Amino acid sequence: MAHNPFVTLLLITGLAVLVPLLASRFRIVQFPIVVGEILAGMLIGHSGLNLIEPSPTLEFLAEFGFTYLMFLSGLEVDFSVLVGGEGERGEKLWRRPLFLAGLSFFLTLVLALVSAWGLHQRGFIRNPLLMGLILSTTSLGIVVPVLKERELLGTVYGQAILTAALIADFVTLFLLTVVIALLSRGLTLDLLLILVLLVVFALTVRLARYFANIPLLRNVLREFSSATSQLQVRGAFAFMVAWVVLAEALGVEVILGAFLAGAIISLVAGHGESPLREKLDAIGYGFFIPIFFITVGINFNLHALMASKNALVLVPVLLLLAYAVKLLPALVYRLRFTWRDALAAGFLLSSRLSLIIAAAAIALRIGAISEAVNAGIIFVAVVTCTLSPIMFGRLYRPKTRAKRAGVLIVGADQMAELLARRLRRVGEQVTILAMDRHRADQLTRKGYRVVVGDPHEVEVLRRAGADKVHALVALTPNPETRYQVCVLAKDVFSVPLVVARVGSVALAERLRALGVRIVQPALATVIALEGALRFPTTFDLLIREDEEITVGEALVRNPAFIGVPLRRVHLPGNALILSIRRDNVVLVPHGDTVLRRGDRVAIIGSPESVEEAVQILQGG
Repeated sequence: MAHNPFVTLLLITGLAVLVPLLASRFRIVQFPIVVGEILAGMLIGHSGLNLIEPSPTLEFLAEFGFTYLMFLSGLEVDFSVLVGGEGERGEKLWRRPLFLAGLSFFLTLVLALVSAWGLHQRGFIRNPLLMGLILSTTSLGIVVPVLKERELLGTVYGQAILTAALIADFVTLFLLTVVIALLSRGLTLDLLLILVLLVVFALTVRLARYFANIPLLRNVLREFSSATSQLQVRGAFAFMVAWVVLAEALGVEVILGAFLAGAIISLVAGHGESPLREKLDAIGYGFFIPIFFITVGINFNLHALMASKNALVLVPVLLLLAYAVKLLPALVYRLRFTWRDALAAGFLLSSRLSLIIAAAAIALRIGAISEAVNAGIIFVAVVTCTLSPIMFGRLYRPKTRAKRAGVLIVGADQMAELLARRLRRVGEQVTILAMDRHRADQLTRKGYRVVVGDPHEVEVLRRAGADKVHALVALTPNPETRYQVCVLAKDVFSVPLVVARVGSVALAERLRALGVRIVQPALATVIALEGALRFPTTFDLLIREDEEITVGEALVRNPAFIGVPLRRVHLPGNALILSIRRDNVVLVPHGDTVLRRGDRVAIIGSPESVEEAVQILQGG
């Protein structure tokens, strides 16, 4: 046994390094790294070689890792998805992702509670309410990477699954907090303290958004967020600990406090990748969180599981119920998708990891479950988070659709005509959607493909080719019409690139929330004038009217270029990489810049060279 805390920490951190290396080197089936960490903990823990001596230091590090994991889970929550759905005005209510996800989770919760009551009646468990919530959980940490890897996050199907996972994460965590408070203190006025925490949450969001808009404060944070100061990281940690302390003072589970702290930062700073988020992820998944999962494996009591006949019978029953309570409700997705897609969604939502382990640990601490049942729940978590992504991959088949091509311009003013002429010059297929018949006739006589109709109508947009184009540009005179067109383009037709001309700041914010690229005419004019003054040669190169130079964009997917520095990348002809967009951050490339999968690379050169370079980088 290791008694020195540093020797213990060395053993655990050493395993944290070895697990991902071994998982990538000897990969038979693809399973989450955390599963390997739990199994490694079992190897050195009480169920294996028994090399670890329990200590207050290790317990605190594991508890902090657990709390930090809940904090990062809060950062994952995209509340725009939870309150979304307005975009599908062209769809019936029962076909919208939010409705499907909400109905699926409600049915899951009902089935889980009924199943848990049945287990309680047969003497397998002590508290059916707590077990019902445990069965209702979903691992957002498994769902998001799987959807991201298959490029489904921007699709209606992906939104429906993601929304169900977000609801399961948020609602079950809140209900678990309430139930645990009931079990610990009974039905007292102390339960109102949970509502106090939620009121403080709402007030903090409002105050944080107010202070975030103060230029002086933003400049201070930006100035002290690098090198040794790292003010944003320090502030995030202090904020998380403050909410943990507040939750503890109110008698609420600390995981809810940590989760709400992460949710506040997500609401204020915006959901998505950022330098701060990358740093927080690196600290968590690089040190604290592996300690938590390895400690879960260390404390896994295989002997108690094997010694309990009830627990041995309970494990396969729990596993069966874990899938049944997700697969059956997921059939509601058949209202919009195929049977195969509905079953695939059910399997992916059946994956459980951090929250189910957290709930089991708390239930064990308050005596609601036994050691054997806790071990059984951990075993179910390991199986589901390993098997579920594999079953999703086997069942889900990407739709074999024709490759999107062409640009749809909604609007028919002079700017729309100028844009159409320039796009047509470089070989782009252009369609103009006009509302005025006379203007449409003028454009038709000039050789443009024109569709006449109301852009608010789904069928009109479909007739114009919104379901087939790779880009849509909204240039209608009316701002609200522009917004509705962008909403339909994103939510109904899943157009990969939507661009809109915007005059007001309020409309710009609404469109950015949809993932629309914004062009503000006044700002664009100022930038163009600045470019003409400061960089005349480059400016002339980009706006020249001849066909000798063009600019293209490639999504890096070719394995031959992933992980390769630019100095070793040889593009055809005179093609040159201008910039790299990675995780919503634009990088200025240099020789040592390493390409990653998913990078969006801007390329300049002759049309032939650029086209060939795009094909090569994308793996075509």
